[in-house]
Amino acid sequence: MNTDILTDGIPLNEAKKALILIHGRGASAHDILSIAKHLKVDDFALVAPQAENRTWYPYSFLAPLNENEPSFSNSLEAIHKVVVAIQQNGIEKENIYFLGFSQGACLALEFTTRNAAKYGGVVAFTGGLIGDQVYENHYSGNFENTPVFIGTSDPDFHVPVERVNETEALMEKMGADVTKKIYPNMGHTISQDEINCANALIFNKK
Repeated sequence: MNTDILTDGIPLNEAKKALILIHGRGASAHDILSIAKHLKVDDFALVAPQAENRTWYPYSFLAPLNENEPSFSNSLEAIHKVVVAIQQNGIEKENIYFLGFSQGACLALEFTTRNAAKYGGVVAFTGGLIGDQVYENHYSGNFENTPVFIGTSDPDFHVPVERVNETEALMEKMGADVTKKIYPNMGHTISQDEINCANALIFNKK
């Protein structure tokens, strides 16, 4: 693991499960790691990559994809490298989990849907698939009932509910078991109810 990745929890070479935590725009790996203390992940390796200049891509996730290049592709590759490093420690994909907030949630959804497989679970606190539209031809694989939780506010200044709904529909079509919760006027934050849902739906598996 390089210096742009923070780790916590069980050491990777001893853990059976790993959670990749992806921070939002303007935040840090340290910030997103702090969420873990509210989650049922005591037996997980925690891995939080740090984006260059605290952003995974410069513009809105709804901008045309080419406007967010090369940062967008570089960020997807950064997550891929984290997944490979975790697998090299003997942790299978079905025991790799993803969690992100805002820009990090978008990246978590985008990466897993482009590389759909049976993962441990995906938690997206306010996010959707990336692009000026959902390009179905960019996504492949089968989630094989991977549990996915997406929570968001209506309205949310950054993430329109319409994109969340489109994301849910495509992921379900690709075999994900998606639970979506829309919170009226919650604001751009993570609520206790979302934490509870993530614990109940994603992190309670033995």
